[in-house]
Amino acid sequence: MSEQRDKSDEARRRFLRLLGGAVAGAGVATVGKAAVAPAQAAAPASSPPAPAIPGYDWSQHSYAFGVDAFKCIGCLRCVEACKHENDVPGDAHHFRTWVERYVYLEGEETPHVDSQAHPVNIEASGSESQYRFANRYKDAKVTKAFFVPKLCNHCTHPACVQVCPTGATYKTEDGAVVIDHKYCIGCQYCVQACPYGARYFNQEKGVTDKCTWCYHRITKGLQPACVEVCPVGARIFGDRRDKDSVINRFIRENRTRVLKPESGNAPNVFYVGLDKDVL
Repeated sequence: MSEQRDKSDEARRRFLRLLGGAVAGAGVATVGKAAVAPAQAAAPASSPPAPAIPGYDWSQHSYAFGVDAFKCIGCLRCVEACKHENDVPGDAHHFRTWVERYVYLEGEETPHVDSQAHPVNIEASGSESQYRFANRYKDAKVTKAFFVPKLCNHCTHPACVQVCPTGATYKTEDGAVVIDHKYCIGCQYCVQACPYGARYFNQEKGVTDKCTWCYHRITKGLQPACVEVCPVGARIFGDRRDKDSVINRFIRENRTRVLKPESGNAPNVFYVGLDKDVL
């Protein structure tokens, strides 16, 4: 067992001992649509101090992301780039970003929805580390089909931050929601609370993980890896504080929508080209 996992397990044990008496007899709280354990109802701990980044002023930026579903061709270069850039576990169950395929067949009102992680698509690719969509609808009458990229929405009111008992998940001044793995105890309350399924548990490291908009890149003035590799410009990223930024133009010039607006999380990933079945 790795040293990092040992530290995570010890932190988890200390936290549970401390929490035990405080939550005894407490009821179950609800965050968004997810029923959560009593520990989640407790007030979240203070977040760790944000690391200083030389030459970077947190207060001068407010980031947002755009997705043009009209343009996405489902090539999955974004998924490959993300896994490579962020050292995401190379199996079909861990993704910081993923792409869903919506297919409407003649005579059916409800779309068929799958992703590159669907077993049929994994079998077609021949590998869990190389992704593709299988041509599984070639003999059907398809009336409409489109792809929808998904990722962490870096919400204005993130439920994941509210339920984190150690402050490991926190929101930065520039709008990103990030995880400090030194403080994460692997309780997975944030995984339950996220209404978008954007978080996963890294079994090997004993911590949760998710999309960070490639925070190590954007704070240096670079684009997220998925944005940089998209061949059709379906992914857009920029600074809302810059009125002429590409993300502000995208929002001004399109009728954008967010996923699950009823959740109250106020997402900062803006979409165009979505059907009601996606929202």
